[in-house]
Amino acid sequence: MLPLTTYRNLQIFLVVMAVIGMSFALFFLQRYMGFTPCPLCIFQRIGLIVMGVFALIAALFHPKSMAVRLVLWLGSLVGIGWSTVVAGRHVWLQHLPADQVPSCGPGLDYWLDTLPILQVFKEVFAGSGECAAIDWTFMGLSIPEQSLILFSLLLVVHGLVLWRIVRPIASK
Repeated sequence: MLPLTTYRNLQIFLVVMAVIGMSFALFFLQRYMGFTPCPLCIFQRIGLIVMGVFALIAALFHPKSMAVRLVLWLGSLVGIGWSTVVAGRHVWLQHLPADQVPSCGPGLDYWLDTLPILQVFKEVFAGSGECAAIDWTFMGLSIPEQSLILFSLLLVVHGLVLWRIVRPIASK
């Protein structure tokens, strides 16, 4: 019987978590609940997709080379690291006192059409009132708080993946 923490199984777990996270956001939060994602939510999704793509490549091709595994791991880590940082920023915005919350600005589509990309990133991370709003909670946690917990768990899994890359299971 293969251990659940083999390199390939961990990659499959990351892919499944990316699919579950994106499905929850798209089908439940957007389609069923009717929420429109704010710019920070969109940036979190982008990071989750990046992680999922790199993990999918690693799971499908199961490279033997440590260098290739490390490159795929790094790409996946960058994606989920990005999502974790953005979710942390989002949680911070939601916990600001009401008088310190930035005002709502134009939407992400407008910024992408009118501003250079670096300015778009600056505006998104400055936050807006729509990012600070708490529209829905589950067990007392807002959507960004739930996302931050998930992304932190996925960072821990990335630690296990790195362990499997540098210390492979001894074959018998």
